[in-house]
Amino acid sequence: MTGDAAGPSTASAKATFTIGELAQEFSVTLRTLRFYESRGFLTPQRIGAERRYGQGDRNRIELILQAKRLGFTLREIGGMVASQDCIPGVLQLSRQECTEQINLLERQKRTIETALSELRRVYSSHYLQALGRSGFESA
Repeated sequence: MTGDAAGPSTASAKATFTIGELAQEFSVTLRTLRFYESRGFLTPQRIGAERRYGQGDRNRIELILQAKRLGFTLREIGGMVASQDCIPGVLQLSRQECTEQINLLERQKRTIETALSELRRVYSSHYLQALGRSGFESA
């Protein structure tokens, strides 16, 4: 294999990877990779009981994890994996898909901010009650 002008990375120069190597590289568990395999996202070769993952699987893991960080569901990620060539580091989204996901995440952010505000009010009321019971409240 050949790399770009900067030279190939260790991972991209390698033909196949074990499940342990990929788990370590991407900081995920073996169970996570097996789950992705069970969903059809990954298709390792089997050599006896050993799974051997190719560069395409490695690229798909990178895409899956990027899409997860961006808040996409597993169903949406499955569609992405099935429809894309999985170029490393490139999640191919349309402007509309980006806008829809931004809007969804903004709504979720507002919901979380509201929940945090409410929890802080509840916490403060408990704190003030505790102060009142301990006699530290001033007149």
